[in-house]
Amino acid sequence: MMNTIEAIAIGGFDGMHIGHQKLFGELDSHGAIVVIETGYANLTPGRERERYTSYPICYYALETIRHLDGGEFVRMLLRHFPKLKKIVVGYDFHFGKNRRYSFGDLRELFDGEVKVVEQVCLDDDSVHSHKIRAKLQIGDIAGANSFLGRSYLLKGEVIKGQGLGRRELVPTINLKVEGYQLPKEGIYATRTKVGDRWFDSVSFLGHRLSTDGSFAVETHLIDRDIGEVEGVIVIEFIEYLRGNQKFDTLLGLRSAIEADIEARRAMSHNLRGEK
Repeated sequence: MMNTIEAIAIGGFDGMHIGHQKLFGELDSHGAIVVIETGYANLTPGRERERYTSYPICYYALETIRHLDGGEFVRMLLRHFPKLKKIVVGYDFHFGKNRRYSFGDLRELFDGEVKVVEQVCLDDDSVHSHKIRAKLQIGDIAGANSFLGRSYLLKGEVIKGQGLGRRELVPTINLKVEGYQLPKEGIYATRTKVGDRWFDSVSFLGHRLSTDGSFAVETHLIDRDIGEVEGVIVIEFIEYLRGNQKFDTLLGLRSAIEADIEARRAMSHNLRGEK
């Protein structure tokens, strides 16, 4: 595959957000994405980036290349991509030992075209992965999703929960989520993918203040009971509904959950134009 690549976009690309997509738009049918994996990606950890592009992705661990000087870095790229004619980077791209090289050095060291994509802004605010993380931390799902150009998601393995939901409250699917930036603790309007089907849902993440105090990520499918679920599921975040709260009784907790479900159900109706 690398022998056919003529253009690459280089970066960390955690989030694959609208700013990153601007870089990818400079590629053509013979393009590829080069990810410098720092180990800190948590919006699209690991190979999750591949959900959001049709271009092949090549991964370089930062630890294995951080010692290279500028010339060594470019020669490495040319060894791996012998037909390389174009490199696309962002305006803030740095590379090489101690990040001392920028796109200006790249233009001197590389004989082909170096395309520098300027800062991408939305509503006069520059789009960056660290800003998306900050929005998630305060529950600003709408803001995070606008920067991403899609709904933020978590993927996790189904685990056994308390069993309390099905007995006393509402049935939920509990997840073990690793490697992702978790949004602010609270209740969210979501969509949940089980197998190859999407369901409207309400999801909770945080400490179970009203019961055992343990941390949980769990989702309730609206008007659906599909029985036991196994494997990996996906939760897509649409809107922050309310913060995490402690209730003195299970009845109070159940009433709050039922109100959350009603809010989510009304949201689905409004999206379909129903009254």
